[in-house]
Amino acid sequence: MAEKGGLGTVGALSLSVISSVAIVICNKTLITTLGFCFATTLTSWHLAVTFCSLHVARSLKLFEHKPFDSRTLFGFAILNGISIGLLNLSLGFNSVGFYQMTKLAIIPCTVLLETVFFRKRFSQRIQFSIALLLFGVGIATVTDMQLNFLGSVISCLAIVTTCVAQIMTNTIQKRFKVSSTQLLYQSSPYQAATLFVAGPFLDAALTNRNVFSFDYTSYVLFFVVLSCLISVSVNFSTFLVIGKTSAVTYQVLGHLKTCLVLAFGYILLKNPFSWRNIFGILIAVIGMGLYSYACVLESQQKAEELPISTSQVSKEDELSVSLDADESTETDPLLEDANMKVGSPWGNKTGFGKDLRA
Repeated sequence: MAEKGGLGTVGALSLSVISSVAIVICNKTLITTLGFCFATTLTSWHLAVTFCSLHVARSLKLFEHKPFDSRTLFGFAILNGISIGLLNLSLGFNSVGFYQMTKLAIIPCTVLLETVFFRKRFSQRIQFSIALLLFGVGIATVTDMQLNFLGSVISCLAIVTTCVAQIMTNTIQKRFKVSSTQLLYQSSPYQAATLFVAGPFLDAALTNRNVFSFDYTSYVLFFVVLSCLISVSVNFSTFLVIGKTSAVTYQVLGHLKTCLVLAFGYILLKNPFSWRNIFGILIAVIGMGLYSYACVLESQQKAEELPISTSQVSKEDELSVSLDADESTETDPLLEDANMKVGSPWGNKTGFGKDLRA
């Protein structure tokens, strides 16, 4: 059963954008202003709070708990946790520019995996719009490009695990017929546990500081709690968007959010901004618009093709019923001498014929 009062696709996309921009601003305050730079550990707290919030929602019967294959669930949750850790390591072992390139590479990798393993086809319109979007985001965000072997290996692993985890998010919801809320509720405790164990070690390796010896002032605690509360919306909207659309669409939306964060940073926080940033953001927004337009066109084409195929199936059913009716009027020549007429054994009385054709 889907969650009550479920959001539509537009609502899910809007919630994802608003909550993501809000949490970026909150976390930026935590990291840059207050010096709390333990990203992986903070993510584990996000997931723990998300699970607690969903558990309360389940107790209030806002959604139904629907268990499914435990091995699939455990593997999915661990993979998600690993991908988050690898992305944080990628940022730590690479330059900011190379990290942005890593994030840009997730979309082409996702397209490649879905094409090879799921036989999914992407039209030329969608391919062009994605390329334009990535080009614009690259201009706006990628600055320095410093390469090293260990950082490159970590980035490659981060790309693959992130792609597979996001494809699994969509596949699991469709295969096991679970909603985004049900999947998030069951996977979040495993993800939280994975990151809670690995987080302090990863953060210590990246920052040379201990998360448990940090000076937790009232301001730090306020923004940590605020970040955790916003993360409930971020995590929920992530699963919701991927479930309602696709992993590729979610990544496209993610790059749009990157451009919005840059724009908000310039407007609200007076961050440095150049014509290169503006030009890149404009190209990315155009690419996003073309991608949305291409998706709408394909949806309309599928909707137009559906009545045609339904009509063909209906005609085949009518022909089958007609043939059955002709057979039921014929008599068995072996029983004709006894003046007995026997109807077809697949008659409507038992309903057996209907079951066979279903």
